[in-house]
Amino acid sequence: MDRLLEIIKRIGLPSAYHHFAEGESPKPPFLIYILPASDNFSADGRVYFKANEVHIEVYTDYKSPEIEEKIEAVLDEHGIFYNKSEVFIESEKLYEVLYIFEMEVKTNGK
Repeated sequence: MDRLLEIIKRIGLPSAYHHFAEGESPKPPFLIYILPASDNFSADGRVYFKANEVHIEVYTDYKSPEIEEKIEAVLDEHGIFYNKSEVFIESEKLYEVLYIFEMEVKTNGK
């Protein structure tokens, strides 16, 4: 989790895990990060290698290639392989760019 928090800090946008408290959401751009699942590797009937799926959801009120480039540069610097998707949330009038990747859990034999 420390490595993920370092990445979030380097991105430099206001951020929160899962959601901001009611009434605490900053003006866009901002990001939310969540760990919705794991993708562990097994050996001998046990979890041999732990990995978390990570979602970074970036919200903007306009399409911002500059923000996306900055985020992707930070992920690239950390050797993160990611997939990206985008959607416009009509009810919120916000763009959401979603980055999905896996991150090793630090306790893997270390």
